[in-house]
Amino acid sequence: MSTSDYLSAKENAKTSRFTKFLWWCAGADSYFLQRSPKQDRVKYAGIGGIVFATGMLAMVSGWFAFFTAFGQKTMAGQGEETHSLLFLIGNAVFAIAWGLMIFNLDRFIVSSTGKGDGTDKMTWGELGQATPRIIIAIILGLVISKPLEIKILETEINIELNNLQNEELAIFDKATKERFNADIVVIDDQISKIESDRDKIVVRQQAAEQEYIDQMQGRAGSAGYGPRAKQLEQLKLGWDKKLADFDTRMGPDLLRLKNQREDKLANMDVELTHNKEKIKGLDGILARMKIAHELSLALSIFLPLVFLSIETGPIFFKMMMTKGAYDYMVENYTLKTNMENGVIRTEHLYESKDGGPILMEKYRYLEVEAIRKEREDALNAQKELNTKAISDWKNRKLSELKDRPEAFYKDSEGEA
Repeated sequence: MSTSDYLSAKENAKTSRFTKFLWWCAGADSYFLQRSPKQDRVKYAGIGGIVFATGMLAMVSGWFAFFTAFGQKTMAGQGEETHSLLFLIGNAVFAIAWGLMIFNLDRFIVSSTGKGDGTDKMTWGELGQATPRIIIAIILGLVISKPLEIKILETEINIELNNLQNEELAIFDKATKERFNADIVVIDDQISKIESDRDKIVVRQQAAEQEYIDQMQGRAGSAGYGPRAKQLEQLKLGWDKKLADFDTRMGPDLLRLKNQREDKLANMDVELTHNKEKIKGLDGILARMKIAHELSLALSIFLPLVFLSIETGPIFFKMMMTKGAYDYMVENYTLKTNMENGVIRTEHLYESKDGGPILMEKYRYLEVEAIRKEREDALNAQKELNTKAISDWKNRKLSELKDRPEAFYKDSEGEA
């Protein structure tokens, strides 16, 4: 089968837009891939699919990360969170921007990774050249995996986080109550003392009043308003006056103390409410990451490894890929373009220190060389002209010196 017959076959001639999109994701040239065997098309479509999927996962991961870090803080697992439309739009914009950034980074890393020596073997030299890209891919894999890990363990994390919040809330509330109760106890002691002193006066006043009533009604001695009744009336009036004087003197203090007690209770309620709001702040991404690590160490290791494989896989695959028709066509076109633009690549074989061969590439830039040669020739011609002009001037002056020597010196006496 000829090449034209192979490429014009129905299954090879038709290329979907999605496949071209995957080629673009892999940083490949669709013009040459459409003229390449199916094996090359599938390889680059697969690499592009990994890059595209990584971008989508990064977008989802960014949504969860932004939502957890900047979303409404609540007691974990209690009630549904409500967010404004503006927050949701901002969250979506961040997630899309994050996904596109990771996608472009992956696309650049994959497209800039060469194929090494063109064989399926991976050498230490190839690994050394790819090390910076591998490090970046590892960092991206870890960053993407953590928010997804938190979302996978969300139910378990909410339970543990709620327990932690309740424990911290109990500690905060205990400290608040102890501080306010200490002040309230002092106030209660002062109120109790004032009320106790007043109760003593009230008891004596009521006793005098009852004794006076008994005397008037004949239950104690002769009935009627006699000398004894007058005496008891004066005693009753005396205690009434003492009670009125006490209320006048101590009433404002008692009212002030009661108001202070109410203020302390109100302030304590406010601080207890504030404690709950502060505890809600524990519902952050760092706390959830810590709990996720404690809940499932295996998942905390396994999930990042999966994303590390996804991130670094295309790099290793490209280094292990053998050169195919696509690669030779791209290389041929690159060399042709370089040649048309006056750039020539030459290969030189050298001997290394240990006696092994080293293949080095050197480039010649013909336009630069031509300009340099032209400039050198112009400078050399100018130099020759200058030399000739100086020589002619010298010969002319020597001839004049021979014919008229007196013109080249002055009479010393005349100068004097």
